[in-house]
Amino acid sequence: MNHIKKFYGLALIAVLLSALAGCKKDLLSVTPKNQLSDATVFGTESNADIFLNNVYTDLPHLNNETELLDQFSDNSYVGAEWFDARQMIYTGAIAPNNMPVGPWGMWRWARGTNSNNDGAGNYEFIRACNLFIQKVTASNFSADFKKQKLAEARFLRAFFYQYLYIAYGGVPIITDVLNNTTQGDEIYRPRNTSAETVKFITDELTAAAADLPLTTSEYGRATKGAALTLKAWVQLYDASPLHNSGTADAVGDAGKWAQAAAAYKQVMDLGVYSLLNDFGAVWLPASNNSPESIFAMQMTGAQNGGGRREGLYGPVVVHGAVETWGNFEPTQELVDEFSMDNGKAINEPGSGYNPQNPYVKREKRFYQSIVYDGAPWQGDTIYTRVGIGSPNEIDLNSTRGDISNTGYYARKTLDESIKGNDNLNCSCGLENYMFFRYAEVLLGYAEAQNEAVGPDASVLDAVNKVRTRGGNLPTVQATYGNVSQQQMRQIIHRERRVEFAFEDKRWWDVLRWKIASKVLNGPTHGMLITKKNGVWNYDPTAVVVTKQWNDKMYFMPVPQVAIDKNPKMKAQNGGPDNWVNGQNPGY
Repeated sequence: MNHIKKFYGLALIAVLLSALAGCKKDLLSVTPKNQLSDATVFGTESNADIFLNNVYTDLPHLNNETELLDQFSDNSYVGAEWFDARQMIYTGAIAPNNMPVGPWGMWRWARGTNSNNDGAGNYEFIRACNLFIQKVTASNFSADFKKQKLAEARFLRAFFYQYLYIAYGGVPIITDVLNNTTQGDEIYRPRNTSAETVKFITDELTAAAADLPLTTSEYGRATKGAALTLKAWVQLYDASPLHNSGTADAVGDAGKWAQAAAAYKQVMDLGVYSLLNDFGAVWLPASNNSPESIFAMQMTGAQNGGGRREGLYGPVVVHGAVETWGNFEPTQELVDEFSMDNGKAINEPGSGYNPQNPYVKREKRFYQSIVYDGAPWQGDTIYTRVGIGSPNEIDLNSTRGDISNTGYYARKTLDESIKGNDNLNCSCGLENYMFFRYAEVLLGYAEAQNEAVGPDASVLDAVNKVRTRGGNLPTVQATYGNVSQQQMRQIIHRERRVEFAFEDKRWWDVLRWKIASKVLNGPTHGMLITKKNGVWNYDPTAVVVTKQWNDKMYFMPVPQVAIDKNPKMKAQNGGPDNWVNGQNPGY
């Protein structure tokens, strides 16, 4: 399936970029005249395309990131005290002058406005898109080049605006190339409302999708399916309780849900995408750009041109040697969400779950996602139980380096054939980072359609495709019979959490469902396994950390530096988003 091909490793890119006086990020934050002349950068189609390729590389792929979004959520604990999750999320300490920028800076407002302000932000990347659109529109390039490349640039601009929207709500919509030398105070723009921001993003993606190809031989570029999937995701976020009602169980405006369902249905009707039969193979290099992958950052595999996931996230001690940093520490709360192999949740009557033998007869995705006590890994057996001298024995108090605090490690998204310490040194992992895959389309459609009209046949079909993949679980009907809208909502929420664990989705789901006050407030648990009277005892109530949540954190605060610099933002009060001096409520 040739819908996303590697493109930014071309030799021509290296030639052009090596000529730049500054780094890539500096190129995107100023007009290229300070680096190369406009006549050079936009003088030919090939050079202009290199500029656009460079913007693609600013998308925040997380194959080399030390802290991931799942660690902000209730899926994974992070043991390192200096990580943003520990410092700001778990303590409820986010403030306009003290806030995380997100993994890989994904919601950094602009250079110099957030903490960790050593890099360019979304508005620099948006400016690069605006510059490309301006220059290419005015060029004498071919009609075909203009059509596709301008659509790609609009897609990328919408992608960056999407990160701003889901982090901050409404933000200033800027589509021209600002220049403080010639425009003065005209460069300052007020915040657009959340509704206006959503409309801008979705309108842009509708227009881009119309001009993008259905498939492409250049893996990594935007396609029609990528644009429509991003549009559907933004509409799903807008339809969710955070923006649409006020509780996790209220439908809110059914029309918003129907719009999101229709957008996802457009992707399904393209006939381009399908699920791989083997869930465990989805992230392996052999499956790069499979029919399940909709939009992905390509890993070159060259020295420092690939990913480091195996060295960052896997089991720490393997065959007696330290292999990884152990950054993924799956929580007991996540582990408990995996169903039994008969399709039922562990707390449901008839599930057959045995709390003193908790890892038997679980669904296949559990064994393909989690390294638990007694699990195999690279020909070794990983033991996290206490008292047998295992180097991976659970470390509840963070006294033994990178050993897991929860008694679990991650398996999913890791290539078991790569030794972690090798990959940590070379950054040569070959697996792509998928922003969107087809399972998300199916579950997104099912969620939106269920909220709009209830669990009709199309909802059941979409959920069952994901649920039964590779013989994982029986269908919803075989497990539960007829289900209500509320029951289906719970099933879909559990499916999303399990299906997308460690894929940087859970944080946004927790926010948009408005359940953070429930799941990110209070103790997080691990599995403490000790021997008592000759019998191993499994205690899933061992407290790893106690978190504090503030409801204001459903939205990030606009960096105070950005507000102080912008009098038009600072003058904004009230309105549909209840701003106070341009700031989100509560800050």
